[in-house]
Amino acid sequence: MATAAVTPSDLPVTLDDVRAAAARLAGAVVRTPTLKSRTLSELTGAEVWLKFENLQFTAAYKERGALNKLLLMDQEQRDRGVIAASAGNHAQGLAYHGKRLGIPVTIVMPQMTPIIKVQQTEGHGASVILDGERFEDAYVHALEVAGARGLTFVHPFDDLQIIAGQGTVGLEMIEDVPELDTLIVPIGGGGLASGMAIAAKGLQPNIEVVGVQAELYPSMYAKLRGLKLPCDGDSLAEGIAVKQPGEITFGIIRALLDDVVLVAERELEKSVALLLTIEKTVVEGAGAAGLAALLAHPGRFRDRKVGIVLCGGNIDTRLLANVLLRDLARSGRLARLRLRLQDRPGALFNVARVFDEQQVNIIEISHQRVFTTLPAKGLITDIECETRDRQHLERLIAALQREGYDVSQVELA
Repeated sequence: MATAAVTPSDLPVTLDDVRAAAARLAGAVVRTPTLKSRTLSELTGAEVWLKFENLQFTAAYKERGALNKLLLMDQEQRDRGVIAASAGNHAQGLAYHGKRLGIPVTIVMPQMTPIIKVQQTEGHGASVILDGERFEDAYVHALEVAGARGLTFVHPFDDLQIIAGQGTVGLEMIEDVPELDTLIVPIGGGGLASGMAIAAKGLQPNIEVVGVQAELYPSMYAKLRGLKLPCDGDSLAEGIAVKQPGEITFGIIRALLDDVVLVAERELEKSVALLLTIEKTVVEGAGAAGLAALLAHPGRFRDRKVGIVLCGGNIDTRLLANVLLRDLARSGRLARLRLRLQDRPGALFNVARVFDEQQVNIIEISHQRVFTTLPAKGLITDIECETRDRQHLERLIAALQREGYDVSQVELA
């Protein structure tokens, strides 16, 4: 995919630009650690290094590009203020550093943006305008307001100074772990991947840089291949759920990235859960995309020294709880079994006896007598239970079947 004749110095953002951004940002953003994960390395067959960008103050790398942009504005631009369209990490980073520098910040968000995101952005001192049903509507309105008020529009990814700021992530990773031979980078609009590729290839020309997108939003993947693929759906990786990649970022990614791979929602869920249970760190769906790519394509990265960016940690707590519970269900530690019973005294007692014999904890029981295809004296019983592992669950199902019960497991998508 990368064009051999193109070098980072031929592109609109250079390694020197990234280095200059790093000097500007020093002391104002967290120089997050890059740490080796022994457990993930054993699990995947690669040597896995994690860059903990979820430890930034706003819990995402977006601060870097936003601050670089703000610091390069002249005093007149600062006095007038800036505006952006965002319902996520770009809004948080711009608002936080704008307040810190005394620069007025306005953020346009779609009307259906969750109130918690509005409150968080306002909490950093930004003025929030709710407009439009979709992000695209908010984006158009932000440009209109920028023109009317003389504000500087700060694009979330398709901006040279934003790209240079995001590239400092890659600069730090290579400086901290120079032996890395592969980077896996999430791609939404492409700002992070562009900046990191410029920094990494500038320092280590032979390093492989692989982008990753959610299967529901394969915008950059499709554009690189000249394909028309749908971009729609409720992705866990909302931070990279971008329908239209940037033009500047597309040119850089086409020139420098070695590959772009896709990951399914199931792999994103598993990766969020693994990072919490193994690394004890909270990441959002986009932040888990790099690990998801490693899990989905193990042969592609086996025996390589792989750097993965945990690019953000802003995930709704209820959504995180759902992801963790679904992971327990997929591993067999949580299950819902559906049994056909006769509606008579002692029927449930006899079933519960089998659970007791197998030392399986019953969490919840529900009966369905009316909306079934069974005779009037029959009923469907769903039993939610907790087991030690998949083998324990299979022993329970076998024991129920030996007792003559018609039992099936309610599976997740």
